[in-house]
Amino acid sequence: MKYFLTCLIVFLFNITIAQNYKFGKVSEAELTETVNPENPEAHATVLYKKQHLSYDFSPDEGFIQKNEFHERIKIYDQEGYKWANKKFRLYDKSNASNESISSLKAYTFTLKDGKVEKTKLKKEGIFEKNNNKYWSTTTITMPNVQAGCIIDIEYTIESQFIQIDDIILQYDIPIKTLDVQVLIPEYFNFKKIINPKAVFYPKFQDFEKDRKETIQSKSRSGNRVSQTTFKSSDLKFVENGFKINMNNIPALKSEPLVDNRDNYRSKISMEYEYYKGPNSELKYYSTDWNKVTSTIYKSENVGGQLSNYGFFKKDIDAIIGGITDPVQRINAIYNHVKASVKWNGFIGYSAEKGVKKAYKDGVGNVADINLLLTAMLNYAELSANPVLISTRDNGIPTLPSTSGFNYVIAAVEINDKVILLDASSNYATPNVLPKRILNWQGRIMRAGGSSAWVSLKANKKSKEINTINYSIGEDFSVTGKARTQLTNHLALNYRDNYANASEESSIKRLENNNAGITVSSLKVSNAKKTNKPITYSYNFKMENAIEEIGGNLYFSPLLFLTTEENIFKQDERLFPIDFIHPIQNKHTVNISLPKGYVVESLPESEKVIFNAEKATFSYFSKKNGENSIQLIIKFDLENTIIKTSEYNVFKDFFQFLVDKQSEKIVLKKA
Repeated sequence: MKYFLTCLIVFLFNITIAQNYKFGKVSEAELTETVNPENPEAHATVLYKKQHLSYDFSPDEGFIQKNEFHERIKIYDQEGYKWANKKFRLYDKSNASNESISSLKAYTFTLKDGKVEKTKLKKEGIFEKNNNKYWSTTTITMPNVQAGCIIDIEYTIESQFIQIDDIILQYDIPIKTLDVQVLIPEYFNFKKIINPKAVFYPKFQDFEKDRKETIQSKSRSGNRVSQTTFKSSDLKFVENGFKINMNNIPALKSEPLVDNRDNYRSKISMEYEYYKGPNSELKYYSTDWNKVTSTIYKSENVGGQLSNYGFFKKDIDAIIGGITDPVQRINAIYNHVKASVKWNGFIGYSAEKGVKKAYKDGVGNVADINLLLTAMLNYAELSANPVLISTRDNGIPTLPSTSGFNYVIAAVEINDKVILLDASSNYATPNVLPKRILNWQGRIMRAGGSSAWVSLKANKKSKEINTINYSIGEDFSVTGKARTQLTNHLALNYRDNYANASEESSIKRLENNNAGITVSSLKVSNAKKTNKPITYSYNFKMENAIEEIGGNLYFSPLLFLTTEENIFKQDERLFPIDFIHPIQNKHTVNISLPKGYVVESLPESEKVIFNAEKATFSYFSKKNGENSIQLIIKFDLENTIIKTSEYNVFKDFFQFLVDKQSEKIVLKKA
């Protein structure tokens, strides 16, 4: 009786969900809702998210994975409009193994004069694109989107692959009702893995279900007169399943300086462990990173690109002739590849054109470029190998799989050190890699079949050194000169964004980023010389930097370089803070006082340390005679990751930095 009542409750609950969220039927109450009652700050809410995964059976094709989706999304304001667009990424390697989308239907519901109106998604709102030979994309843009509307989307994705993609349980906006069901024939055995970094955990209901498939067969017999005999047989098996029926799933919150929020999203990864056939035969699919990297390396588009030296031998011989120092050889070949082959904007660990054609055409994807670099380094008798990477946007893979990686660079092992190189970036330098690939660790692949993890952590400190000299005029305006020097990742970031900027646009950017200043005489040095720091200097003027109160003058000595706000405002932190690379920020300030004024008070010199010098902040101030002041202010960050357990202490540390920089110098009349 208890079992019967439990089943009845579950059945009625599922019927209620289906009735409340029948596709194409929305209520006036849903349309008149102006905010999410539990999350009033949300710009949109998923009213209902359904994903039902099962396997259809065909005697000719076997089991085919079928993923049925239904999403109903309420949009409250203009910032929520982006949820009216949806993109489907489909694997399309061949007709024999692909994914396809079908039964796509969608409506936009609005309320007009008290009546519910619906606008159908038409063909002109559906866009299909072949990204490369492996992937295609279908994008939909919903019609008649406006504040208060509801988007209702239903579709099915069919796949000829047994493997199951991650099941996403949490969005960047709240989900009111979550309805997930997975049914898997007993032949395919998966292990459920919940993202261990997630802050929200689902509740499962496991179950089993008997299933029968009737298989029709036919045979021909007879000599002169052919007869066809039809037979049928039953295939009986058990389906293993689980359900997740939950309400009020919290949004994945945004926090400043997070590596990739997707790393903390609630999701289920399904590891395909083994196949057990009707005759109890076993075939194991569970793998490890060594097997994954070995499979990738053996591909013609990866390892197969590293053995052909003939087409570049003469060029490399000319470039490294007479160079015996291995580091100089590395730099010469690295710069040659960067100059010879330009990145076409596409990433991947598999060569698209092939290294020979990319070298000839002068353009290629990331793999074309960096596998070419690896081959050239090997030809120069340097121990070079490819390194597989998952970019920051791709996240950190939960399970060993070939899809866990989406990028490749080159590595040279020399004198017990590893030098990492990415020739797809014009301004990257050895071990100073683009931000997009500074993601925990990569997997180095060696020709003999071995592989190992290699750290992608940036160890070189990136420095911003500012020197400003200014004087305060009799009219209390400030005029002076500023000089900035940038190294390593800060220099790389500057070059990527501004190496080709005009003087006019650079001046405008400085004035926009530093409110209240007028800039002139800007000079930039080494904008494209990656072996030297970036330096730029300029003259500036400020009209409202000095405040006169009761005959005294008050001003913040750092002027426009002052850190005015603590970006760490939350009472608690859900995700670690990621500064990406070590930092040193140093300001040297020299101030000439106006005639007739002397120092009344200076901010005290102080130093504060966070967690055994993982970060330090120092503030030094002194008078240089009667007419000038000098300040040296320095922030050093050694450890780029601040754990959530350290957050409150670091928040206070950073608040001290903000408060100290905001302290004012007071001048009085002599």
